[in-house]
Amino acid sequence: MKRLIRSALFVPANNPRAIEKAVQLGADMLVLDLEDAVGPDDKEAVRALVPEILERWKSSGALRAVRVNAGDTVWGAVDLRAASQAEAVVLPKVDQVGDLHAARSILNAYGSSVPLWAMIETPRGVLNVAAIAGATGTGLGGLMAGVNDLARLLRCAPDHDRTAMLPHLAQILCAARANGLYALDGVYNAFRNHDGFRREARQGRTLGFDGKTLIHPDQVEPAHLCFQPTSEELERAAQIVAAFTDPANAAKGVINLDGDMVERLHLEAARALLSAGSGNDP
Repeated sequence: MKRLIRSALFVPANNPRAIEKAVQLGADMLVLDLEDAVGPDDKEAVRALVPEILERWKSSGALRAVRVNAGDTVWGAVDLRAASQAEAVVLPKVDQVGDLHAARSILNAYGSSVPLWAMIETPRGVLNVAAIAGATGTGLGGLMAGVNDLARLLRCAPDHDRTAMLPHLAQILCAARANGLYALDGVYNAFRNHDGFRREARQGRTLGFDGKTLIHPDQVEPAHLCFQPTSEELERAAQIVAAFTDPANAAKGVINLDGDMVERLHLEAARALLSAGSGNDP
């Protein structure tokens, strides 16, 4: 991973105020939304604005992405053309590998190698997520959990602990990790419930997600706080690196550090954590 993606904020493409405000929010990823946020009558008009908005967002420092409409809609292919100059294209409702190849083929025709991010938000997508994440030649960069649609289709009963959703989130995460992809947790809808958001974000980090998709600007800062390493974690990582740097431990595969058995795999994790905490590339 070459950059932290702790926050990915969906910005409605038909909301000029939100588009303008997004530049100053400090989000790691800005996703211009042409799909759910835009009604059928407005889709053509906002699509024409995509190049201008992406240019305006250059100063944000965020990864600039566009969520297009699904490939089986009348808007999918033309959306891809408009999004071809973005830094990432978010594909909704990815059910199978063929969805990625179809999008890649269209983008290739426009001379674009922009990475794809797949939203896994249907039961079929979850069942096929291992194949989707491993699809070579598609330029896949990450997976996003589409929890709203998935919960609706699964008829999940909601609770604060997301009990019914956890097995599906784990499959998405595992598929991403097995293929070196980013993995982003789903949105939290009750944007005025700050305590609830922090609780769910911490749960997502505990599961192993890199960050969280967001629907409101107020969620950016708490997402960063929840998904960046804590001072205690950074201190422990520094201790592990220092211990293995000691010449006395140079040839050891396992060392005793304050009563814990620490292996070289922990050294690799510690170095990655310190790199992430400093904002540098691992």
